Order: sequence, then structure tokens, then C-alpha cells
Amino acid sequence: MTVLLVLFFFATFLLIDHFRTRHAMAPALQVAPAKHEALPRLQPALVGGFAVPENLRYHPGHTWALSESPTLVRVGMDDFASKLTGKLERITLPQRGQWIRQGQKMCTLYRDGCAVDMVSPIEGTVSNINQALVEDPKLALSDPYGEGWLVTVQAPDAKTSFRNLIGGALARWWTEESASRLQRRMPMALAGALAQDGGVAVNDLSAQIPDQEWLPLAKEFFLS
Repeated sequence: MTVLLVLFFFATFLLIDHFRTRHAMAPALQVAPAKHEALPRLQPALVGGFAVPENLRYHPGHTWALSESPTLVRVGMDDFASKLTGKLERITLPQRGQWIRQGQKMCTLYRDGCAVDMVSPIEGTVSNINQALVEDPKLALSDPYGEGWLVTVQAPDAKTSFRNLIGGALARWWTEESASRLQRRMPMALAGALAQDGGVAVNDLSAQIPDQEWLPLAKEFFLS
């Protein structure tokens, strides 16, 4: 029921954003350099203590997408997901050549004997995986928008996938709503952990959450 309510609000704001921006001249896809090492280093906005870079598009399951060419898209987890995960023992990524669908399972995170899936923000064929992340999962936590990227995807209909994602003011609203919802769910455990007045949230929010509560929360926010 919670997931349906969240998706309803997401669809409503997405519709509002569409009508607000349909006459805008900005392109639907934002292009970044093709080299994986040359990641854009924009100063991200901070919303509820979480970094929200303006040059990315976000899925409500807290994954992001960045267009590197008309059909090549880099994918990762956002800062909210990184801080909620907190500590990561290992991560399994899809195989090269595997077809992944938008909104469906892309990878699995393993933490304290628990496993939780993350969904893909894009649809297409996996062209590459971040082998450095497989060997050192902490990269996804220390640098989720940079060296902690997950996969790159050849997306033949990337424009359609990007229309289903959010960015700009809507992405900032979504992140703020997620932070507020998490704080409402765990008010005592998270007292002081989520930033106020533009500060940065603590790196390991999960340390403030009882072990038995973490997996249901992660599945709720990751829509898995």
C-alpha cells in the first residue's frame, strides 16, 4: 500500500513537471564525456542532508541515470540509498549482455546477512559493469556519483526511459520527501542523524536503525 501511495504521488508530480517544462528548450538527455574516468564534478545541491546532482535523472527507487551518448547510459545508486545502506559486504551486478528493464531488478546489495535488490532506472542491454566496485563495494558508499557507479547500459530507446525519470526541482522534492518519510518512520532512532538547515546526513544512517527494521525499510525505499 505504501509503495502504491508513493508511486501515486510520484506520478502526480511527474505530470505537473511535464506540463511545467513542455515548452522548455533544454534537451531531454544530458550528455557527459564518454570516458568512465571523466565524471562530471558539479557541486551537488544538498536536500535533507543528501547530495542531489543537477546533471542526473533519478528513479523513485533511488537509482540514477546519466546519458553519455544518445544510447549509452551510466547508472548508479543515489546518495540517499548509499547512506541508508551504510555498510556493504558485497554487491552482485548483472552480466554484460543482459537485458534489464526499467523499474525491475538490476543488482543485489548484501549487508549483515540481508539481501536487498535495487531497480534499474533505464531499460537496455548491460554494456559494462564496474569491476572495481565488485572488488571494493565501499566505493558505492563513499562515491555513489563517481567511482561507485554500477553499470553502463546500451539503451536503444533511452529518450522514453528518461521521460519516466525525474530531475531538477522534482528530484529535490522527491529526496526531501524520502528524508522526511524516513524520519517519520524512525523518529527516535534517527534523532540528530538527518541533517537540518542544509547540513550533510551522517554516512551510515543504518547504524541508527535497529537491525530488524533495516531490511523492510530498504525494500520500501528501493521499491524492491
